[in-house]
Amino acid sequence: MESKNVIAAIALSSAVIVLYSLFFIPEQQTTNKNLAKKEKIEQNSDAPSLEQKGNEIKISRVEALKQNKRVKFENDNIKGSISLKGAAIDDLTFKKYKVELNNDKLVTLLSPKNVKNGYLVESGFVTTDKNIDVPNSNTIWSIVDNNKLTPNAPIKLSWKNNQGITFEKKISLDDKYLFSISQKVINTTSNKYDFYSYGQIIRNTKPDITDFYILHEGLIATLDDELIEEDYDDIQEKKFSKTAQKGWLGVGDKYWITSLIPPKGKEFKTTFDYKEKFRANFISTKPLELNANSSVQDTLQIIIAAKRVEIIDGYAETLEIDKFDLVIDWGFLYFLTKPLWFVLDYFFKMFGNYGLAIIAVTVCIRLAVFPLANYSFRSMAKMKALTPEMTRLKELHKDDKMKLQQAMMALYKKEGVNPMSGCLPIIPQIFIFFALYKVLFVTIEMRQMPFYGWIQDLSEKDPTSIFNLFGLLPYDVPSFLIIGVLPVAMGLSMYIQQKLNPAPTDPMQAKIFAFFPLFLTVILAPFPSGLVLYWTANNILTMAQQVVIMKKTTVKTVT
Repeated sequence: MESKNVIAAIALSSAVIVLYSLFFIPEQQTTNKNLAKKEKIEQNSDAPSLEQKGNEIKISRVEALKQNKRVKFENDNIKGSISLKGAAIDDLTFKKYKVELNNDKLVTLLSPKNVKNGYLVESGFVTTDKNIDVPNSNTIWSIVDNNKLTPNAPIKLSWKNNQGITFEKKISLDDKYLFSISQKVINTTSNKYDFYSYGQIIRNTKPDITDFYILHEGLIATLDDELIEEDYDDIQEKKFSKTAQKGWLGVGDKYWITSLIPPKGKEFKTTFDYKEKFRANFISTKPLELNANSSVQDTLQIIIAAKRVEIIDGYAETLEIDKFDLVIDWGFLYFLTKPLWFVLDYFFKMFGNYGLAIIAVTVCIRLAVFPLANYSFRSMAKMKALTPEMTRLKELHKDDKMKLQQAMMALYKKEGVNPMSGCLPIIPQIFIFFALYKVLFVTIEMRQMPFYGWIQDLSEKDPTSIFNLFGLLPYDVPSFLIIGVLPVAMGLSMYIQQKLNPAPTDPMQAKIFAFFPLFLTVILAPFPSGLVLYWTANNILTMAQQVVIMKKTTVKTVT
């Protein structure tokens, strides 16, 4: 096979591999992973169960917030309120995140249960003694201390049943996204009781999700070092349950996480299920023994956060939450995606612009693969210089393919040319490309971050289109025809770079090869503009390296 054809085939095959891995392979892996996890489900029937109530009449969010008395909370990052009915955290808004770039409406995550998209967090105690009243979702709590929850002012809630048992909740809030709840049961009787602590996240309906295979949105946990990811559809079909000694659980969106961290050092059972509502729940498996005239207490943490890497990693470290950093979906290339994020963040802090940070990362990547690329480009430059000699050999041995192959192999050996070397830099770049795409897609730090000019959000596609001359003509184009300035620049740079490589002698392959830049321009147009910026910068740096090497590379052949 001719070396030029080999290079062309490798380039096209690599593109197929990238596109196939982007759209098909991980989806199958996710399906297989979920099936395997379901086979490992563990049941624990010793602890008391928690019941879900049926459907409530749905009203507007504004009306729902007015129905019950509330305790407001606020810090620099979040604001909302806790309902005194059920002591549920069911009203939370992020103060620093807007729904849309050009809209001042803030992102609201939690809502009361009688709202259509109700989403809330509850906690408390249950008991196997059916003669004892315990607080539930309809219990009206009383405020003991403070009328507003702030980082400097925790609140205390109290409720007493008719059997002489008082339940207390002390809720504190840090300056970011952490609620700490110390739950206490006070027994003033001469009887002995057992109580089990629990926490649960309830979501009425499946939210609008990205529904893209590279991102998990749904119920998530790490239990005894095992990452559990269950989609909403999976839980509607079959519940998940497992007992663990350590871990956390939650419900994750693309950029937001609502999570529960059970009391440390105590075994608990986690359940994900769907009974008219989605629920992520934990309950302790061993009871707290409440003796006569005494008290018991438990502490759990609730983190309702924007998935900022620094914040999530900070909580994982300070609270010693096992694998909590996995609330950010770094994916199966974790070893590459997360370090790549830290490099990006380093350059962002240096330049103050993620677009410039992406270009700086591209330079670092080119430096990392420099020796490999040098070897490849030298070989390709020699291949290009050998074109006249190869044409002569083809003419000389046009009727004997065996002799032609032997003559070409001898020529390659004599000139030190490796026809397969063109694929060497491609392999690491496939993984780098996917890892960068993952980082741009899942990290909230990239959300609504501008580059320059018309690029106001590097996590979204270039909004301009060649079909209205990038906005110069006064009409909008359909979304599938939005091929912006950046994708066009990427295609042109790829086309020019292609001209520096040896051209295939086969006419059909030459046509396919020439079509390849246009093909990738169309394919990458809907991708995040930050990713297209990386590819464009990479092409330009590659071209510069090729030009330098080709000028230095000479081949003298003896006919």
